[in-house]
This record gives sequence, structure tokens and C-alpha cells, in this order.
Amino acid sequence: MQSFKLNETDILSNQDWTFPTNIAYGPGRLKEIGKFCNDLNITNPLIVTDKGSTKLPFISSLKNFLSSSNLRSDLFFDISPNPRDDEISNGCNKFRDGNHDGIIAIGGGSAMDGGKSICLTVNNDIPLWDFEFEKTPPKISKDKPFPKIITIPTTAGTGAETEITAMVTHLKKGMKFCIWHPDVRPSLALIDPELTVGLPANLTAWTGADAMIHAIEGYCVPIFHPLCDGSALESLSLISKSLYLAVEEPQNLVARGGMHIGSCLGGIAFFKGLGLVHAVSHMIGAEFNTHHGLTNAIVLPVVLRYNLPGMEEKVKRMSEAMQFENHTVDGFISNIEKVLDRIKIPKSLSEIGVPEDCVRRIAEKSMQDQAYGQNPKKATFEEVQKIVLTSIKQARQ
Repeated sequence: MQSFKLNETDILSNQDWTFPTNIAYGPGRLKEIGKFCNDLNITNPLIVTDKGSTKLPFISSLKNFLSSSNLRSDLFFDISPNPRDDEISNGCNKFRDGNHDGIIAIGGGSAMDGGKSICLTVNNDIPLWDFEFEKTPPKISKDKPFPKIITIPTTAGTGAETEITAMVTHLKKGMKFCIWHPDVRPSLALIDPELTVGLPANLTAWTGADAMIHAIEGYCVPIFHPLCDGSALESLSLISKSLYLAVEEPQNLVARGGMHIGSCLGGIAFFKGLGLVHAVSHMIGAEFNTHHGLTNAIVLPVVLRYNLPGMEEKVKRMSEAMQFENHTVDGFISNIEKVLDRIKIPKSLSEIGVPEDCVRRIAEKSMQDQAYGQNPKKATFEEVQKIVLTSIKQARQ
């Protein structure tokens, strides 16, 4: 066995680790939603989804399955691709007006973030922004607990189905902020890969890249958390075997399942945190309403070139997980760029409408994002500006 040295500080210090919510995985399991609601004593759920999903088949299927179990429900779909604070307020009103007793958040990350955000404030008078990640979580009265929430991802990318955070745009500030509470964890994550079959190739690519980036950034956060690190590496292994097939053979249920599990594990991986890719992407999305996964994918190579030198051991393990033959930093970045090329990710933010005149503004906002503080290297303002400008002009060759 190869000899190596453990980090004594990590091994000999106290650690507090948690694993996420209960997960029900398998093709066709959406039809069990009535049973899951009954198990959780949910009798009248509010279905929360995004504007683009209202007429998709999984919404009608969900409503039919609930109805066949004699459960009432209603639909709230006023959630943007980058959820806004005013939309959360409208969702709370819908919940109260319908006397709902639980939430089913179904769709991509936006829908699940919207559902969790509604949970935070609907049963209390606490302002939404009191739940901002940098603040001490408000105390919740036992008489007014958060509603129970079931999350159902219909894309394989966000990993939002298991976590206790949500990203919401503050309209007045024009910035995305992370909100959270340790008790808003979903009661169940229902992961049914059949729901992703037929997802267009571009959305499969963008969300799949997002899942990969969650695993990469989570793994690179310099915190000792072997549960998250193991999840990150297994996520990368599954994604490397599934992503191309899911994009190029959209009816391939095995590939869809591999991506769904890989995405879920990527979401667990970033319990540790994220990094500069997300810090920049959050603020680009808040201002220009770009797709989160697509924005992440474009920015990724620029941040890797900044972050990875000096992290050779982690690069080696990620390379092994993804079955890359070249385990060097340059080799890893080159292989990641090949992945992005294969799934047709644009090579610059300018191609998706982001102008150069926003560089200083986006850099300033990015440095206020929680993910900025979790990055493995402490970037200066000038370095963040350079990352943003390079991403806009030419992120990769």
C-alpha cells in the first residue's frame, strides 16, 4: 500500500457532519407521490414550479397522481429562471389563500429554490432577507413551523433537492443572495429519471455541466469533510460516464439515471461550499437573467486556470474519477474544455449577451457572494475583474 501522510490537524480536531434529506430514487416513482404525501401528513399541497414548466407533462401527471390519492392541490408557477423576492411573496399569498399544508417543488433549481423560499416565510412574519446566509438564522416558533416540502428535480444539474439553501434575487439591489435555515431541509427528495427523458439537448448539457461544476468546486473547497469529498468524486465518475449519452441519446434512461444520481451527489458535495465560478455566475444571472448552468459552464475554465495550480493531489483524484489519462493541472483543464466543447457550451459570456462594461460592477458584487469566501484561493478585486473580463471575451480557445 502506498504510504502517505494524513493531515493531523483535520484528523485530530472535532468535526460535525450531517447527511441530507431522505431520498426516494427510481424510474417511475412519481406515481408514489400520494403515498409520500400521506406519510408526511400533507393533505393539500401547493405545487411550486417555474413559468416554463406549467404545460409540461410532469405537471399534469403529478396533479393526476395526487387526485387519484384523494389529495387536493393547486399550482403556483410565477417563478423566474432566477427567482425574485417579489415572486416569493406572491407564492406565500397563494399558499395562505389556499389553506395549503405542504409544498411540492417540482422542476429545475429555480422551482426548488422558490419552494424552499416560500417555506421560510409563509408561516411567520419574518422578512425573507433575515434568512440571508451571512446572518444568524432566525428562531422559529414551535407553533409556526416551516411547512413540509417535497422536492422533485426534473433536470439533472442543480442538486437543490437535498439542501437547505436557496438563491433569490434582491430586486432593489440587483444581486443574488443565498438564504437558508437549518430546519428548512426537504422532508423528501423524489428523484425519478423518467422526468428528465425528453429534456432538450441544450438544457441537458447546461444542467449537466452545472452538476459537474458543483462536484468540482465542492471538492476543491479547503474544508475537511470526507462525506462530501466522497460524494464529489462519485458524482464526477457518474457524470463522466453519463453526460455525453444523456445529451446525444435523450431517451437513454440509464444515462438519465446516472446523471440524476450524479447531480444529487454533486449537491451533497457542495455542502462544503462552492467557489468563484458560482460567485461570478450568481451576479451575472441576477443582472442579465442568464441560465445558471450555462453561465457556470462558460466561466469554469477561467476559474480553473486561476484555482488549480498548487492543488495537484486533488486534481489527480478528480482526473482519476473522470477517467482522464493526463492527471496534471493542465491536462485536467484541457480535458474539461473538451467536455464543454463536446456538449456545445459557448466560449464566452459575450455570446449570451453579457457586455464588457459590466466588469467592475459584477466583480464588486461577486466579492459579496458567500461562494467568493469559500474559494480555495483568496482573489483580489483586480483578479476577480480579470476573471470576469476573460469570461466575457474568451473563456477558452
